[in-house]
Amino acid sequence: MSKASPPVKFLPPWAYEMGLLLALICRELLCSLIDLMKNCCRVSTSVSFKKASTSRKKSDPRSEGSEERTAERGTNILNLPELTLDCILEKLSPKELVTVACVCSCLRDRCRSDHLWESHMRKKWGRLLGEAARRAWESYAASRKHALGSATLVQHTKPKNWMGYLFSRSNSDADRRLNIVNNTSPADVTMSCYSALESGRLWVPAQICNRENGNVGFVLSCYDAELRYDRHSDTFYARYYPHGSKAVQEEEGVSWNRVRVPPVDISPHEIHVSECLSELSPGDHIEVQWRRSQKFPCGWWYGVIGHLDSCDGDEQRCLCNLSEFKQYPPGSRWRRATVSRKNHEEGKGNETTGFYGGIRKLHCKDEICMWLRHWPEESL
Repeated sequence: MSKASPPVKFLPPWAYEMGLLLALICRELLCSLIDLMKNCCRVSTSVSFKKASTSRKKSDPRSEGSEERTAERGTNILNLPELTLDCILEKLSPKELVTVACVCSCLRDRCRSDHLWESHMRKKWGRLLGEAARRAWESYAASRKHALGSATLVQHTKPKNWMGYLFSRSNSDADRRLNIVNNTSPADVTMSCYSALESGRLWVPAQICNRENGNVGFVLSCYDAELRYDRHSDTFYARYYPHGSKAVQEEEGVSWNRVRVPPVDISPHEIHVSECLSELSPGDHIEVQWRRSQKFPCGWWYGVIGHLDSCDGDEQRCLCNLSEFKQYPPGSRWRRATVSRKNHEEGKGNETTGFYGGIRKLHCKDEICMWLRHWPEESL
């Protein structure tokens, strides 16, 4: 009979930890040797450079005087008057400002100042800056501060054992670099807001004309949505508020000319209180709130005050209360809607014709031109 093999003896747990410890120590020694060699190379290079420059000076006595004159003529940009430096920085684009901010701490503080970025903010994002956008930015900034604070707290938590201490120490350089990147953009400056908009991290409430790529059912209307910018295509990604139990509608490639700030600072489910009924007259351009169901958000629809069929068109005696939506053909049930100047009830309607809300009279020529630009080429 064959003899039984001796039982296998396993190493104690501390042996594996000692092996890992030796590997870490070897890695640290290797990194230290590499750093030492790099420093030696730098020292030798600088010494040889100094010797070469000294020999050139001795061989050419005129070089010393020319170098002194060059140093006298040289001017540091930080030595310029503040007004001159500000004028130079104001000419830079946002990308150039970010680049210059990396030069030194002094230029970083100057390039991040609000007065430089406010002009860029108005120029590019002016048509999106309203009260709703401001609240969205404040919420985003507060959440980002909270996230950075939590990350800092986790990074400063002490390891529970000596193995964790070694790992945390070996990654200390990477952690410091991460902290520098995270703390370079405080969440309370205009530059940070511009960056959040440009990168698409910030969703901004706005209104979109002719939603869902000009769907026939939404022509010459504006609906509320949340927008995120795509800098590669210079368009927006839209996320519309849900219609009742329907899923959230999304749309890509929304162009700038279809976007506007909400004209009134209310929720899309809230009815606007009309304040212009008594001054409406035929020919006035208006926007009317309308929704198909009371569970749906309201949209703003473009219309014009017109004459009733029984009216002779005399402006002195005309008291017509008719809103016309001329994008629809004559005879369509969506072509006309009666508006009572005295007894108009916001939110009144039915599931067949929908529910009409508040009315806005358009006084601004730019608003009227915006609607006319989106006028359909053919009757609906």
